[in-house]
Amino acid sequence: MKQRKQAFIYDKESLGLKLLYRGYWSTVLRDTPFSIVQFPLWEYLKKFYSFYIEREIYPMESAICGAISGSISATVTTPLDVAKTRIMLANKTMLSSQLTILNVLHETYIENGFRGLFAGLGPRITWITLGGFIFFGVYEKARGLLTESIFNVKITT
Repeated sequence: MKQRKQAFIYDKESLGLKLLYRGYWSTVLRDTPFSIVQFPLWEYLKKFYSFYIEREIYPMESAICGAISGSISATVTTPLDVAKTRIMLANKTMLSSQLTILNVLHETYIENGFRGLFAGLGPRITWITLGGFIFFGVYEKARGLLTESIFNVKITT
């Protein structure tokens, strides 16, 4: 519904339950690979950097690792995000069989080439990089504070 409003698609008659969940599976199929790339990459970057500097990393450094892993994940999953958005915003008369991820990706490529598959890449990388920086930095700081308060153990991160 949010995306339909952003795109000025105001057909209130068609805002039924079926349309509300249009794109649910394409969202799942976008977010799963995103997370599969982002979280292990974040852990790898933290371990690599920690080994390089020969100490535990600080929350700010973890935040930077999170921003990097988020930007890479955003880049490789942008075509799935493009497909998800097109599915969600498709005309209500389009058949569900036409709105599969593979069909939408193929149609997008035919219409706009490789560039069409990565439409919106800059803004997507920007907001996910910033979000990753904030999320992972706050996560590490909160984890450290909770560990200290619960177990009376000082963690250097």
